Amino acid sequence: MQRACCIYYPATQHQFKAFELNFDFKLTEGANSGVKYFVTESPASQRAGLGLEYQVLDDERHPDAKMGTLGNRTMSSLYDLIPADTLGSRFKKKIGEWNNAKIIVYPSNLVQHWLNGFKVVEYVRGSNIYKVLVVHSKFADKKDYGLAEQAPILLQDHGNSVYYKNIKISELK
Repeated sequence: MQRACCIYYPATQHQFKAFELNFDFKLTEGANSGVKYFVTESPASQRAGLGLEYQVLDDERHPDAKMGTLGNRTMSSLYDLIPADTLGSRFKKKIGEWNNAKIIVYPSNLVQHWLNGFKVVEYVRGSNIYKVLVVHSKFADKKDYGLAEQAPILLQDHGNSVYYKNIKISELK
């Protein structure tokens, strides 16, 4: 479905609660994309695709990397909420090379973002710290943002060339 800013490609018909999602991605210069999870809106709504996002971005050439707070819109960050650990981001691949990413959501709501074998983000979905981060983000007016019990996973595109492969997901119990 195409919107003013974005195109969303449903990655799952199934809704997930706790999972491990592994995928490889390759960026082109200036590209912006993301993998969204706990998406709560339907394609018929005004802002389809609202959910937590593993940011997939060319940090050097896309202006979104300089926006937000303290780098919370850079590659592998929890978009607009938590910046990726800079140690792990040092190991991102060059533009045009494949990166490996992983999102793990444990049954306890502990969530991790991984980039090329390094844990770069960790948080507890629904915790007091999480709620404060949402209040200070662009999602402050979105009731229960990212707190759905289960939801589908989407690939996001802003009209740039971004490639995904080896997408594998397993449910955690």
